[in-house]
Amino acid sequence: MSTSFPFSGMRVRFAGETDIGKDHEHNEDSIYLPASIPIGIVADGMGGAAAGEVASKMCVDTLSEYFITTGHGWNPVWPMHMDPLKFNLYRMESGIVLTNDRVHRHGKENISCKSMGTTVVAIYFEDNYAIISHVGDSRIYRVRDGRMDLLLEDHSYVNDIARLRHITPEEAAASGTKTNVVTRVIGPNPQVTPDSAVIYPKLNDLFILCSDGLNDMISDDTILEIALSTDDLDEIAEKLVDAANEAGGEDNITAMVIRIEPDR
Repeated sequence: MSTSFPFSGMRVRFAGETDIGKDHEHNEDSIYLPASIPIGIVADGMGGAAAGEVASKMCVDTLSEYFITTGHGWNPVWPMHMDPLKFNLYRMESGIVLTNDRVHRHGKENISCKSMGTTVVAIYFEDNYAIISHVGDSRIYRVRDGRMDLLLEDHSYVNDIARLRHITPEEAAASGTKTNVVTRVIGPNPQVTPDSAVIYPKLNDLFILCSDGLNDMISDDTILEIALSTDDLDEIAEKLVDAANEAGGEDNITAMVIRIEPDR
């Protein structure tokens, strides 16, 4: 069931789905679909036993609660005035830093969760802009005018090799570079630095947030084809998950779909 919020004379609508996939006993992905504020979050956990589930849930719970708590311009760690856009960018990044601290401390204090971690990708809508941020290889795509773009680069070994060699990530993977090594993640280390950006959504823009269980199983062309196949956001999310399962379902799969709509 989708939810929507006012956004810059329009509306922003959220829908999403998460699935265990075919090869796992636990779903270590977590998804936050908003009920009170326009923020969407996807996290992909990792760790022994069920520690990945703990890390990803702690991540989405902490970040969403932080945004709810720091609403209405209140911030307990930044007393100086700043304009709303900078405040919300700082709000996103400080929320992720707080999330990392809590996941890290929980891993140190609980032997069953030692070295647990999680990726995170999030988007928050305010005024006429959105703040996007991530750590790891969970992705955010934007579909606009029939074209799909990846908005933030993966924090992954294959992506680092691609940049160093001035080749594409696909070429790096084809050369034998390991594709499943994440170079930045929430939890294992006491500090983390997210990558963030400010974007300006337009009417009919479609955003897809996903764990790598989706984009590792199906191509960007297939993701785009499904995104354009229907106007029903719940159906898009379901089709994306189904396609990843049909392609092998080798990991947990999460897809969040967000659209900018007219304010009817």
